[in-house]
Formats: sequence, C-alpha cells, structure tokens
Amino acid sequence: MWNNFFKLNVIAALCFATLYDAQLFRNKNRMDNLEGFDNQKFSYGFFLAGNNFDYKLVLDGRAFAGDPSFGIERNKNLVQPKSTYSFGAGLIGKFRLSDNFDLRLEPGLQFVERELYFDTQSNNQYAAGTASNPPFDPKYILSEADKLRKIKSTYVDTPILLEVHGDRWYNSRPYAAAGINYMLNLQSNENSADDNQQGIFRSTSSNFAWSAELGIQFYFSRFKLTPGFRGTFMINNELVADNPTTPPYWTDAISSAKTRAFMFVLKFE
Repeated sequence: MWNNFFKLNVIAALCFATLYDAQLFRNKNRMDNLEGFDNQKFSYGFFLAGNNFDYKLVLDGRAFAGDPSFGIERNKNLVQPKSTYSFGAGLIGKFRLSDNFDLRLEPGLQFVERELYFDTQSNNQYAAGTASNPPFDPKYILSEADKLRKIKSTYVDTPILLEVHGDRWYNSRPYAAAGINYMLNLQSNENSADDNQQGIFRSTSSNFAWSAELGIQFYFSRFKLTPGFRGTFMINNELVADNPTTPPYWTDAISSAKTRAFMFVLKFE
C-alpha cells in the first residue's frame, strides 16, 4: 500500500511538471508567477511525503576473553532489519532571512511499520552463563512469533531547516536545506513493563535526528509546488533493553538501533 502511495506522489509531481512545462520554461510571452511571493516575511503551506524507513543496526559482537557474542556468529548477522514504505503529512512555516536564505519549521506525522528478524537460536550455547553474563533458561525452539517483530511507530517529526536557494530561473528555483529534528515516537512502548518475551519491542520516545534535503521549487499562478528528496538520520540510540530476566534472544543481540529514512516530499505553499 505504502509503495503505491510513494509511486503516486512521484507520478503527481511529474504530471504537474509536464502540465505546466510551457508556462514554466517558455521564453515567448512568458509571465513570472507569484513575483512577490518570496518577499513575504512569513508564509505557510502543507506537505505530503512518501517514506522509506528502516533501522541502522550495530549488533553485539563481544566475542573475546570469554564474553559471548549475542548478535554475530561466525560472521553471520543474527538480526536482520527490513525497511517498509510509509507516508506522512504536515504543515510548513517559513521565515524569510534574506534573498537566498529561509528558516523553515515543518512539523508533521510519519506513520511507520518496520520489521526485525531475530535468528538467534544459537544463543542457547550461552545458557550455562559466562564470566560476564548470568545463566538463563533457553528456548529450545524459537517460533516464528519469537523471531519476527513488526514494529509500528508514529513519529511527531519537528524539523527546523535552514534553506539556501538560487535565483529564480523562469518559474523555478533550486534549493538545498539542512537542519535538526525532534522526533517523538507515540508508539514507542518505552514505559511498558512487558518486553520481547511477551512480544513487545520497546524503543525510546524522545529522539533527535539531522536532515538534509534537495529539490526544485516551481511557481504557478496560485501556488508554489516543491518536490524534494530528504534524508533523516537518528542521532541517539533508540533501543530500550529487555528486562534482566529475559533470555538474550532479542535486544541483547543489538548494541544500537537508529532510524534512517529517505523521503520524497511534495510541498504546497
């Protein structure tokens, strides 16, 4: 479903560009649209986004001096992430700094579902305990329900972006932007008493990230359309460890998990 939504966003941008090609780029009888629009101190709008979210994992690999390696066995990664397509939407607030610089606040909601697959049955070898880890009761057969975690997240994403743009060329203008994000995960389960032993994957609620974006702004007679590509990368570790009594099949196999996302954004101002 989200894959189709992402494709529809791309097709919509291409249709807009094709439909108004003559108006945007022709030399004869050309009119400049929204000539004073960018001189406003404040302006606003909204955006739609097709997203691809996944986790960047660093797996536990402490296999030295008798310590176990819960996340890696003989160069095999025991935890595999799977990215999914999703969508988001939000609002735009722009503050004009100068002819070539704007400050943007673009709060939005990102609806995300990802998967982690834990092929960690081999951690039974540490059931008797080690010098740095207590013994545990092993699961002799990990079911598919034990191995697969479908992780739903709803991020309230609040980026503050510094945008730099070139001069207008007919009715278009290229731009680049970068900034920081505060991302509140409304489905983090951070305070849940249950953990992966009960099928609950927990992550942090409050997170920080950085973003970078490139795109082109198109000026029409009544609005400005901006298709752009954005990358967002989490700074902090989102992983919340399982309870001490939980066997090391899940979060003990992961040292850190950080969200990374690639977005196609359509902005309307």
